[in-house]
This record gives sequence, C-alpha cells and structure tokens, in this order.
Amino acid sequence: MKFAKLITSALLATTLGVSLAGCAPTPTHEGTGGYIDDTVVTTKVKAKLLGEKDLNSTEINVETFKGRVQLSGFVGSALMAQKAINVTRTVPGVRYVVNDMQIK
Repeated sequence: MKFAKLITSALLATTLGVSLAGCAPTPTHEGTGGYIDDTVVTTKVKAKLLGEKDLNSTEINVETFKGRVQLSGFVGSALMAQKAINVTRTVPGVRYVVNDMQIK
C-alpha cells in the first residue's frame, strides 16, 4: 500500500514538473509572465504614441519581446521617426528600441 502511494506521488510530481517546465522561458520563447509584461509595454507604447498629435501613429506597428520594442510601419519624415523612438524610450519597461519604420 505504501509502495503504491510512493509510485503515485512520484508520477504526480514528475507530471507537474514536466508541465511547469513547458511554461519556462528560453532565449527565443517567452514564459507566461514575460508575455504579459511585454503586452503591457506594447499597450503603453501604443497609447503614448496615439497621444502625440503631430505623429500619425496609426501607421506605426509596435511589437515587444523581453523589453525590446520594434517600431515598424510608415512615417512622414525622419523627424517623425525620431520622435516616435524618443516617445517609446520614455515608457517604463522599454529596454531597447529598434527602428524599422520607413519614410513615405
């Protein structure tokens, strides 16, 4: 009877360990907590960009991975691109900004 409980407990612990390992972050894949953090950063960046009246931010795409924010899409000038980058840098949680915006 004790042996059966021991085996059951060991199998349960192994299953739980494997399940939790599947949620762990890797260098190319975020864990659940990291994904939520990046989603919050993306939302804050988009909101801040939308608040800029002289910046057509609806054409700027924002993606975040582990605090690295990528801005892509189209802007009217290099000055507008720099403004978007500067605004993005002020958002808490942004570690690095990648500029992939194109001038149209």
